[in-house]
Amino acid sequence: MALAFLSGNHHISFIGCGAQLFLFMTLVGAECLLLAAMAYDHYGAICHPLRYPIFMRPLICLLMVVGSWLGALLNALIHVVYTLTLPYCISREIHHFFCEIPALLKLVCVDTSQYEKALFVSGVIFLLPPISAIMASYGKILSIVLKTGSSVNLRKTLATCSSHMTVVSLFYGAAIIKYLLPKSYHTPEQDVLVSVLTLLAPVLNPLIYSLRNKDVPRALRKVPKNKE
Repeated sequence: MALAFLSGNHHISFIGCGAQLFLFMTLVGAECLLLAAMAYDHYGAICHPLRYPIFMRPLICLLMVVGSWLGALLNALIHVVYTLTLPYCISREIHHFFCEIPALLKLVCVDTSQYEKALFVSGVIFLLPPISAIMASYGKILSIVLKTGSSVNLRKTLATCSSHMTVVSLFYGAAIIKYLLPKSYHTPEQDVLVSVLTLLAPVLNPLIYSLRNKDVPRALRKVPKNKE
């Protein structure tokens, strides 16, 4: 995408389109699952601090990471292979800024309604269980912290979880609009905007997580003074 934008060449090969689609779906799927794993990590650290080494022992961490990536890779492989084998007999102009399944399906000359239902089910599997796990983890965290009646503990918990909650809100909000809302609620312009948000959320991760570091906000406050 960056190469096409900088060079002004908006053409992409069939293989390049497939590779771009595969990478995009793999990274989005892995992000969905890894965000849920991070919520479980916060749950173990806050609710069971003494047993945290058991909750997040190296084998558990390895299984969560490998499981997230393998699940995302398998899902992406199935969808990409099927999408690229469909007959494209209309215009080859993709009305999008990168290769994405909904944009490609508009160029197919056969009925894709059944596949779109399968795509919806896939979206539900990759979005709703992780969201449920995240909500359950943070619900349990909030319940335990409120029972302590300590405002200090509440502030520490919010400081610990705020970055992750911000990333979750940005990423899952865009993904739900993109993949779970009925087709009748979509317009090409909205699809492009939501796709930008889906890509932008992971890009902002380093900035969002670094704001927890006290040195970063302090340095940002000094920037206007240095300019003066």
